[in-house]
Amino acid sequence: MMEALVKYEKGVGNVGLRHMPKPECAPNQVLLDIHCCGICGTDLHVYHDTFRNFPPVILGHEFSGTVVDTGSDVDRALMGQTFAVLGAVAITCGSCPYCLNGNFMFCANRRGMGHGVHGAFTSYAAVRPDQLFELGDIPLREGALTEPFAVAVHAVCEIARLRFGDVVLLSGPGPIGLLCLKLLSAQGVKTIVAGTSHDQIRLEKAVQYGAHRTVKVDHENLLQIIADETDGRGVDIAFECAGAEASAVQCLNAVRPMGQYVQVGHFGKNVSLPWDLSAFRQLRITGSVGYTRDTWHRAIRIMQQQVVKLADVITHELPLTAWEQGFQLSENKQAVKVLLYPAPTNPSITS
Repeated sequence: MMEALVKYEKGVGNVGLRHMPKPECAPNQVLLDIHCCGICGTDLHVYHDTFRNFPPVILGHEFSGTVVDTGSDVDRALMGQTFAVLGAVAITCGSCPYCLNGNFMFCANRRGMGHGVHGAFTSYAAVRPDQLFELGDIPLREGALTEPFAVAVHAVCEIARLRFGDVVLLSGPGPIGLLCLKLLSAQGVKTIVAGTSHDQIRLEKAVQYGAHRTVKVDHENLLQIIADETDGRGVDIAFECAGAEASAVQCLNAVRPMGQYVQVGHFGKNVSLPWDLSAFRQLRITGSVGYTRDTWHRAIRIMQQQVVKLADVITHELPLTAWEQGFQLSENKQAVKVLLYPAPTNPSITS
């Protein structure tokens, strides 16, 4: 048996530590000794029952670990190697147009780890070799960030059409927003980061990560600041990363005619937006969800080349037994990325 953080039944809350059976390798699987797993907004949504889940299920999907066993059909050479894990493809049909063209996120039968099947807020996980992405020299604690980093890589490097000299508005300095900022800063893009006074800690991080300037929208006039920064033109691209109605309204109003709006955050409800702007300004509006396998390969290359460094995104490291504290830090915007470790002897609180 192993200790695990489990959504044990439907409804708000209904999450706690439980003893679960240690997984066994199927012939086509490996057993991973989990090093750590990051708390994601999806975990909070599962806690609040605002994201589809299938209890009883172990939460957590941003993780890394070491192969300690292999099934009979798997090459034993994987033993002892360290990997990040693509949990989103735990279950897919493998035959629909989206699976076949690499856009597995849209497979109607897809279930990911941490909500659809057992995840990684525990000691061990059994996964297929095709879910493994070798970390090599990337430290395991940073390797656990591969999944959220791939989300940012997809939005910034694959969905958006960036050009040298662009001015960007990034609204919502949460973990994904700040990872997007790191990618934008690495490309020399002038980025204005907007949040509220509740985002104070994260806005301070944004300055460290290369933001041109930050704006507290509840105390400052964002649109006037953008007008000043762009000579009245408006931003070339807005990334909405907060999943908040007011943020989306500001983003749409901030984009110049024929500019781009990229929706990264999730609202979880219907919202009211000045949608006529999409036509009157002839905006290019795109959503960005998840990633592809190619995105993961790109994210790993960026990490290996140290073009973007992720260590300073990790603000807290806690034992799994302190999961409630970790969830609260994330919910209250007092952290960027919180890592939970399965063994209580692993790193204690840092801030």
